[in-house]
Amino acid sequence: MRNRVLSLAAICLVALVLAVGGCTTKVGNTAVPAGSGFPLQLIDQGGDNVTISKLPERIISLAPSNTEIIYALGLGDKLVAGTEYDDYPEEARSKPKIGGYTNVDIEKVVSFQPDLVVAADAHWNTVTPELKRLGITVITLYPESLDGVMASIELVGRATGTEDKASELVSEMRARIKAVTDKTDALPASQRPGVLYVLWHDPLMTVGPHTIISEMITKAGGSNIAAGLDSDYPTMNLEAVISANPGVIVADGGHGDAISLPYDFAQNEPRLAAVDARQNGRIYQIDSDIVTIPGPRIVDGLEEMARLLHPEIFGESSR
Repeated sequence: MRNRVLSLAAICLVALVLAVGGCTTKVGNTAVPAGSGFPLQLIDQGGDNVTISKLPERIISLAPSNTEIIYALGLGDKLVAGTEYDDYPEEARSKPKIGGYTNVDIEKVVSFQPDLVVAADAHWNTVTPELKRLGITVITLYPESLDGVMASIELVGRATGTEDKASELVSEMRARIKAVTDKTDALPASQRPGVLYVLWHDPLMTVGPHTIISEMITKAGGSNIAAGLDSDYPTMNLEAVISANPGVIVADGGHGDAISLPYDFAQNEPRLAAVDARQNGRIYQIDSDIVTIPGPRIVDGLEEMARLLHPEIFGESSR
């Protein structure tokens, strides 16, 4: 379930618990008790009140983004298992696997006897309730923005006793984001190219206004031509694309045999021959991992997007 909101009664209960536990601080939009002692209580990004009874020593990640956060906080040695899609950093590849992103093997998770499982929104209605029923501590990460990604990092830091490392990492990320937006915020509309982001080509799928990629396009000095659509990942007909006449097309670079298909489509689709992006040679491919995985590398994605949209400001892409 998306965008769950705590009931007033639940909020009052959490406030009472935190008042008993002492002072509070903020993790994104989440209140957590100050200090680093365990047990501690926090509210995760799914809106659940979670009690962590002791410093986690055995952690399982249910998403590649969570795995990247865990490693970035120096917790790789505590990660006992991850998913089949975990490939960054390189050490993550050799960790035992508990299944894919949506097909989690519950029995295998339980067999690792984790102190903490870090889940994602895809697990709310199935995996998370079952793990909790079995007595396993679960926190859910659900970042919907760049700020949300940084709040995820702070949340994991709080849950694992690495809040200082998390704060340092988030401060660095914020500084890098600011270095981009300091140069793009004042750009007038006339200097913001219309951008088509091609997630997939058949059907033509792009990114709507409430996605991290669309936020990146804006912060990087562009204008998402699909910003007026309601869906997060809408399909778009070619007539609408031609009418919008994007000045830049950024194609998602996936994995395996499909890695170049969106880019090839943008380069070769005959009906796109007259759009400005094709006419001016402004069709690019971007590494999917740095724009679709909401972990620390998301700032790499923003910086790369800025180079693609405004090489005159940020320099040419070296990728």
